[in-house]
Amino acid sequence: MSDHDRLEDRLEHPSEPSPGGAFAPAEALAHLTRGPRAERLVHVRTVPAREGRVLPWPDWVAPEVTAALHGQGIHELWEHQSRVAELAREGRHVVVATGTASGKSLGFLLPVLTSLCEGASAAGGRGATALYLAPTKALGADQAARLHTLAVPGVRTATLDGDTPTDERRWIRDHAHYVLTNPDLLHHTLLPGHERWRAFLRSLRYVVVDECHVYRGVFGAHVASVLRRLLRIAARYGAHPTVVLASATVAEPEVLASTLVGQPVVAVTDDASPRRETVVALWRPPELEDGSRRSTVAEASSVLADLVSRDVQTVCFARSRMGVEVVAARARQELEDRGDVDAGTVAAYRGGYLPEERRALERALRERGLMGLAATSALELGIDIAGLDAVVMAGWPGTRASFWQQAGRAGRRGAPSLAVLVAADDPLDSYLLSHPELIFDAPVEACVLDPENPYVLGPHLAAAAAEQPLTRDDEMWFGPTVADLAEQLVAGGILRRRPTGWFWVRPERPTDHLMLRDAGGPVQIVESRSGRILGTVDEGRALTTVHEGAVYVHQGQPHVVTELDLEAGVALVVTGDPGWTTRARSESTFTIRSAEAATAWGAAHLSTGRVEVTTRVTSFQRVLPTGEVLGQHSLDLPERTLLTQAVWWTLPEEELALAGIGEEDVPGALHAAEHAAIGMLPLLATCDRWDIGGVSTPSHPDTGLPTVMVYDGHPGGAGFARRGYRAAATWLASTRDLVEACACTSGCPACVQSPKCGSGNDPLHKAGAVAVLSHLLSERVVTVPG
Repeated sequence: MSDHDRLEDRLEHPSEPSPGGAFAPAEALAHLTRGPRAERLVHVRTVPAREGRVLPWPDWVAPEVTAALHGQGIHELWEHQSRVAELAREGRHVVVATGTASGKSLGFLLPVLTSLCEGASAAGGRGATALYLAPTKALGADQAARLHTLAVPGVRTATLDGDTPTDERRWIRDHAHYVLTNPDLLHHTLLPGHERWRAFLRSLRYVVVDECHVYRGVFGAHVASVLRRLLRIAARYGAHPTVVLASATVAEPEVLASTLVGQPVVAVTDDASPRRETVVALWRPPELEDGSRRSTVAEASSVLADLVSRDVQTVCFARSRMGVEVVAARARQELEDRGDVDAGTVAAYRGGYLPEERRALERALRERGLMGLAATSALELGIDIAGLDAVVMAGWPGTRASFWQQAGRAGRRGAPSLAVLVAADDPLDSYLLSHPELIFDAPVEACVLDPENPYVLGPHLAAAAAEQPLTRDDEMWFGPTVADLAEQLVAGGILRRRPTGWFWVRPERPTDHLMLRDAGGPVQIVESRSGRILGTVDEGRALTTVHEGAVYVHQGQPHVVTELDLEAGVALVVTGDPGWTTRARSESTFTIRSAEAATAWGAAHLSTGRVEVTTRVTSFQRVLPTGEVLGQHSLDLPERTLLTQAVWWTLPEEELALAGIGEEDVPGALHAAEHAAIGMLPLLATCDRWDIGGVSTPSHPDTGLPTVMVYDGHPGGAGFARRGYRAAATWLASTRDLVEACACTSGCPACVQSPKCGSGNDPLHKAGAVAVLSHLLSERVVTVPG
């Protein structure tokens, strides 16, 4: 009997609640699919439980560390924890890539804390040191709390981040053994001031890089340069620390880790921790009377409210900050309408909240004061929450790795769990519902990053030269392009060439204007009457979300933006619900800087290379909850220019005519093909549609032909477009098949409409997209997954 058949049987013969009040995911799913709602369940799969495999306690662990962990009831290690600990103890760089809640941190804590205890004992003073790097403050705070609970005698632990006062920083630099920080502070503070940190760096034994799967794309390339700069400066002081990396399950973790640190890394991937079963459901929102589907956000809100009403503690992941606010508000409203559960047990959690607000929400979730939380991926990355029963995903999270990590947020106390993917009206979501094997049976993706991206490596070489003059020997840290890039920096007046190497000669620090994350400066959102800071948003997002006239939602309370001052970094808002939401509209143009590779497909040409994309937010629409547009209002905002990597294809006008596309339909056909291709690229690349962009035109000045382009939405590129170029036949064939199979008449969000289209999805021509993609592929023999 299949999982789906078992569920059907459960619906007809509901069982009594599980004894002892234990969460029963099948019963919760049967409740969700009661009556006509059963049709919304497309597929259900049970990931089976597994038994744990243990090994005895290592005899080399320091007695103080052993006593602290035994005091918490930890007397044995899972096999993967033991393997990681032994490799790190031997001085070998190691990455552990196992599932959520598999105890990865214990694998690195044993050798790190033991080394610190031994160093302190041998030196009689400060002794050995270690660095812990996390991508988010929340994750670092969780590690700090765990170390505080362990309270290993003689080990001084400290958190160093942007909020650490100057006096405390001095104490940390001079006295701390284990410093918990992030790549940004390492880049901006510790490395530029390495001479003040020389005693710490001289004693550096371990560097822990947690959640290293986050470091992909351009951000990953930046972090790779920072880690290599750290190892280079440590070597200056005679230290050669062992690097231990921890990751969610990814393909080829040893390649990711080795690329980050620039040295060979051993991977430990066999997860030996126990796990109860997880029931995973794929869910399609219902069709409405007008033929459209209920929105993903509305449907996910109802699923969240239903689960909370059954006392099932649930996290619902939404794709955007606005989506998080709407999910929480709708779920609260549903619970309030029912009157059987306190609507205050549901809240929103997202980036941009003030730190004290986030900590209060995290505490309430741990203590089960909150039973429902709508969250962005900040929760996925940052917080060690135990005991959640269920996870709801409002739309495909972008990659299989993210999907399984989000699903793994539930069942963290050894209990069974439920994960529900509520599909978005989106090309990739629609395709995955028809091909569930691509979720359950395909391997997770590899993380893509290019540490030799010249747009990233060049500035970091300047920073490295400021820390210590560059020489050709630094190729061992930064790769074979050091000399060429250094000479380019000399030509630009950034470095000076001398007989002994390349030197930084400017008065300012190179790291002052080199940001690891391409978010731009923060914009504070301030309630104008009270002066209260509601939160922050990066400059790029500010142009589309807190422009003058925008409706901004914070914990369910609407506000209207009265002024955006980018120079001052402030958006002023007033509290109030105008009765509508707002939607920004933008225009984009692109210039081809260089074509690095090209392939002829008959009369068509497929290319990849460097492009410059210029985007300007031109106006915004006021939109009623029904979707009706009340009006459009012009905006005068600055242009943003992006130098990046792209993949593009061209077809001569006569070929479009042969495909049956009339001249008046060409713009809509190309635009629709562009949207669908953006939606489907995440099937093959480690990204989601928000990591990439696209433009199309019936005649581009650089090609002289009808052109469709998809580009990486990160400066310098992130590897996604290159992946699209290499797998173009499969990618575009899947795109064509998805659009062709869609049951809509003229195009819908499940095939060619895009939620982030700057021109409001106009014009679009669905049949034209099928025709142009079919013609493009007509000389190719393609095997499409599924």
